[in-house]
Amino acid sequence: MAVKRLARSKLQNSCVSIDLKSVKAVIFDVDGTFYDLKRMYARVRLEVFRYYLFHPKDLQEIQLVTTFIRERESRVDQVVDDLESAQYEWAAIAAGVPPEKVRTAVKKWVDQVPLKYIYSYRHPEILQLFQCITNRGIATGVFSDYPPQAKLAQLGLSPDCVVSAIDRNVRRLKPDPTGLLVAAEKLNVNVEQCLFIGDRDDRDGECARRAGMPYVILGQDKQLSAIAKNLLNQFLSI
Repeated sequence: MAVKRLARSKLQNSCVSIDLKSVKAVIFDVDGTFYDLKRMYARVRLEVFRYYLFHPKDLQEIQLVTTFIRERESRVDQVVDDLESAQYEWAAIAAGVPPEKVRTAVKKWVDQVPLKYIYSYRHPEILQLFQCITNRGIATGVFSDYPPQAKLAQLGLSPDCVVSAIDRNVRRLKPDPTGLLVAAEKLNVNVEQCLFIGDRDDRDGECARRAGMPYVILGQDKQLSAIAKNLLNQFLSI
């Protein structure tokens, strides 16, 4: 049974036509796909406000995080030998501080604090889809721009392979397709027999197009829920 092409919305190619019977592996994005990124960050911003209300001298931390994200996002097409280190150096140069100071701020406000909220803002439809795919013996993978291991643990997910943009054998941010190609290779599945599921067409969709991999873009809110249920029903019918 083929995935039905959904009506066009603000996102083009939100669901590509593919015979699900030919799918041997499904690779998921993480942030915005397994959980509601916007709502989660709204909760984190509230914690940031409360924290700095009583610790105003530490306000530079959040400024460094903002700079880190901005500099990283502006360099998605930049090729470097060590992305893990370079991402902190970019922000450090822009802010005029040592890279280690950026790393400390990011570890706190990007890596640690959001973890306690991820499960509360999970997308249950996507978790159900993941479980359905696993139960049918289809391999699962994850490709994320950020290290996803701790987030996956919070969500109780154990994919067959986990790939991050900062991995030594990737070192490329989306929409560069290297991470997807590495994931397919790790799963020992041809690219054409993989399905990539993400939430952003400009990053996840473009990444899949460059890799030549079938993909589904979930979008947000009601659109995400509708597409996830559509996919779930079709996998259940295989």
